[in-house]
Amino acid sequence: MSHHDTDRDDSATDRTPTEHGRTQSTTGEATSGEAAAGSHAAAETTLTPDELAAQVELLADENARLRETYANAKRARYRRTALGLAGVGMLAVVGGLTVPAGRDVLFVLGATGLFGALLTYVLTPERFVAASVGERIYGALATNHAALIDELGLRSEPRYLPGTSSVAPKVFVPQRASTTSPTGETGPIVTDEDHRGLLLEPTGAELYTAFAEASPADPATTPAPLAGQLAEAVVDQFELARTIEPDVDGDRVTFAVTDAAFGPLDRFDHPIPSFLAVGLAASRGRPVRLTVYPGDDRADWLVTCWWTDAATGDSR
Repeated sequence: MSHHDTDRDDSATDRTPTEHGRTQSTTGEATSGEAAAGSHAAAETTLTPDELAAQVELLADENARLRETYANAKRARYRRTALGLAGVGMLAVVGGLTVPAGRDVLFVLGATGLFGALLTYVLTPERFVAASVGERIYGALATNHAALIDELGLRSEPRYLPGTSSVAPKVFVPQRASTTSPTGETGPIVTDEDHRGLLLEPTGAELYTAFAEASPADPATTPAPLAGQLAEAVVDQFELARTIEPDVDGDRVTFAVTDAAFGPLDRFDHPIPSFLAVGLAASRGRPVRLTVYPGDDRADWLVTCWWTDAATGDSR
């Protein structure tokens, strides 16, 4: 090997540590840069309390805007219906004036359309509450009532009492099956030895009052027509279920309920079974007991109500 080659190898060897140090420095700078960038990104994603409060306020405003938009859309639908009825009524009236042969029929049709338009416009709801909101409210109450019943060691089968001229309808949860139903008591806790239990105002009581006030005549007192009236009110008046089919067998009525509001019907004093039981009890002046079971392929739930003896609560 020549002397020139040896010098060249030594020079290359002398340069290697320097270049290696430069490589390490470059790598360290890159790593530090990535770490700084990551720290900067993490700092950007961490919000201050003021920023979080601003975002919460923004979301609340957006929810309020969406609710108002939904309510306006519902009101607009009612008003369009009212305008449509008014238009049909006016056309019928004009037709009655120009077509003497059908004047009577057209005038009646026109009056009906105009009256329907006025009624729809006046009765347009000002506030719309989602069914999920009502379901959450009722769910909390049902849970509290169930816990209270368990804590007091009461039976879970309620009796719906018709009430009197001075006492509103009540739901009574007895301590034992042999416990007689109280009369004239206001509750909520009945400590009398013969009537011991829990006496509450049922959720269906006010619904039944609204149903009775809206009915053109007094509710029926015989089982079959009364069950039909109550089922129709649940679907059409209160819109608590999509369909209800009553099946009457003597003093026992079974309601097949589909697509009900407020969740499962087997919870304590659910609005639908409560209204049905209160209506059956109040219209015939006799206590009513009920059971709720999951339905079959024909319905989601089966609500069976039957009239009982006024004193003991036993079936007749």
